[in-house]
Amino acid sequence: MSKILVTGALGNVGSYVAQHLIKKGQAVVCGDINQEALKQRYLEDADCVFFDFTDPATFPTALKEVDRVFIMRPPHLGKPEDLKPFIEFLKQSGQIRLVTFLSLLGVEKNPIPPHHKIEKFIEAAELPYCHIRPSFFMQNISGVHAFEIKHFDRILVPVKKAVTSFIDAQDIGELIATVLEEPTLHQNSAYSVTGPEAISYPEVAQIMSEELGRNITYADPTPSFAKKYWREVRGLDQEYVTVMGMLYLMTRLGGAKQVTHGFYDVMGKEPRTFRDFVKSNLSFWQK
Repeated sequence: MSKILVTGALGNVGSYVAQHLIKKGQAVVCGDINQEALKQRYLEDADCVFFDFTDPATFPTALKEVDRVFIMRPPHLGKPEDLKPFIEFLKQSGQIRLVTFLSLLGVEKNPIPPHHKIEKFIEAAELPYCHIRPSFFMQNISGVHAFEIKHFDRILVPVKKAVTSFIDAQDIGELIATVLEEPTLHQNSAYSVTGPEAISYPEVAQIMSEELGRNITYADPTPSFAKKYWREVRGLDQEYVTVMGMLYLMTRLGGAKQVTHGFYDVMGKEPRTFRDFVKSNLSFWQK
């Protein structure tokens, strides 16, 4: 049986992709920089390999018997050129039936984020591709922004009243697994995928207040304050802060307001609502 390589298999989306593929009975290779953590999570169900986009020596082992690949750009790799050697290696292998890249909503019209160039690299390599372009993940609220919600009852995101069509990373993982399971059906395509509604961060705070039973507020910081806070108070990596600031600038300018039917078109069902997500993940924000 041919195999599917899932890069970033320890991450939010990659872990869901791997889990859904395993449930579907696919032969999966899980790749990430922490091989021991991979083995603890997947050893009985998948091959676990050390994989690093910046180390070409890790490519041959990861791609042994692989004909489909999921590419997740690591957040700390801000330069799209960092992924180009791997894309060129995929082309040279001559065995790839589909490359599914986790891109970004609206990036086809926006050359600023690194995702835009990565899409172009894949297409220029003439690899069969399927770009998945999701809106912001609900997991950002239970992940990087959970600290302020849990300890200070506030959401610190610099977008004013701009709305976001949040999508659950679990829904994205399930969709990507479906695409990879049927590579011929999805070759040379792109799907813009959002949740069922676009809501503002004041609305996010209201929903969380109702479900958590305490008052959560939206802080509405300036972009400069937010980036300084993330860097100097939270201690987040500078590259990560830069990319996050850029993405929130796009949201502030209306780049995340689009609501699509991409998830339903592929999966034949509706994606999860933000309220349902909050109900299922209360422990992330409880004191």
